[in-house]
Amino acid sequence: MNFQDPEQLDLLAGEYVLGVLPLAQQAAFEQELLHNRALVVAVGFWRDRLLEMAPPPPPVEPADSLWKRIERSLADSARARNNAPGRGLWHSLSFWRFSGAIGVAASALLVLKLLMVAPQEVSAPQFLAVLQAPATGTNWLVEIDDRVVRLRPLSPTTVAAGKSVQFWTKPVGAAGPTSLGLVRTDRPTEIALSKLPGMSPNQLFEVTLEPQGGSPLPRPSGPILAVGRAVLL
Repeated sequence: MNFQDPEQLDLLAGEYVLGVLPLAQQAAFEQELLHNRALVVAVGFWRDRLLEMAPPPPPVEPADSLWKRIERSLADSARARNNAPGRGLWHSLSFWRFSGAIGVAASALLVLKLLMVAPQEVSAPQFLAVLQAPATGTNWLVEIDDRVVRLRPLSPTTVAAGKSVQFWTKPVGAAGPTSLGLVRTDRPTEIALSKLPGMSPNQLFEVTLEPQGGSPLPRPSGPILAVGRAVLL
């Protein structure tokens, strides 16, 4: 395997993502992934290509027999509760029905009040990037709409003491990456779209492991945790 030849590197990355790379070469390929940034980017690019070509799976509707079985089960449970000996107000079905109605009405009023005080509009994503870890699979999801960039961790990431996770982007043709700041690994992060140096299809996004407080350089200084490219929805 020649990782120095860009064409050969891209071909190997495609075979790896498609699952047709010979087993005898996979161990060496995955070892190269640990330190070869160009190979990591190529793997992420191939995974994004397949994501773009693969249609979303069709919804699966439960069979009619399953719905009927669920309805019978709920009806049997309701009859059993109604026929059980009463033990005061707390076991009264009528009481709980009335309380439930009151609770639903109160919740509806609270939601209506919140919407009137602070209405919020959630925009549909316009771009999507799946950031994948070298040799381990998907780790993060990036959603970009007309206001914000949302980075969502999809699987646990352990960060050692004294280390930070930093988020980066690099538009196609840019001279170098732009830092989007430090991020948490246990919750989504939202970043104003205005902080991006631009947004276009095939734009690179990545998260890297850096010293505490972030990279001391205007570019990543530590290993890549996950990388991927944006596709237009």
